[in-house]
Amino acid sequence: MNQIITISREFGSGGREFGRRLSENLGFAYYDQEIVQEIAKRTELSERYVQQVMGHRPISSYPIHIGRSFRMMADPHLDQSQNIYREQCNILREMAAKSSCVIVGRCADYILQEEDPFRIFVYADMPSKVTRCREKNYEKEELTDRELERRINAVNRRRADYYEYCTGQKWGDRIHYDLCINTTQGTVKGIAAAVARLFLTQ
Repeated sequence: MNQIITISREFGSGGREFGRRLSENLGFAYYDQEIVQEIAKRTELSERYVQQVMGHRPISSYPIHIGRSFRMMADPHLDQSQNIYREQCNILREMAAKSSCVIVGRCADYILQEEDPFRIFVYADMPSKVTRCREKNYEKEELTDRELERRINAVNRRRADYYEYCTGQKWGDRIHYDLCINTTQGTVKGIAAAVARLFLTQ
């Protein structure tokens, strides 16, 4: 049976790097942006649009996991969100069936719960997240610490809202994870190597 590891992470915690390094140490497949790319391909929507939908909670009175039965009127935006979510579920299950893998984000811990994944949540304190974002500086912007903190909090709120909308569960609640990792101390590389050793010695 394939071993599935899912990574949920706070923005700026190094969760994406942790997932990639963990997959390399274990020799597992690694899935992150590939999921967005495949959804875009199957739905004929742009990757940017798919990413935007997956990063925001749709305006709706009902969570996505109860389906359509309670809606009284057609809602194109909600329909689009549900179509993307269905493809997301299909793709994740296909990836999990192929081989052992590490999957970052995309509500994989909930969607693949029948596969009994090992669920990891990665977090860090705010100064550490600010420092890591400055080191990456993907958008090449000059932001004050306060502005960067606001952006980090905004991204994490969106992730929490989307996760709660899709799953009905609280994002980051330790009861839903098998391991919570604080990357504030130490390097992501070192932490990933240590966690990999735990799997390899089982």
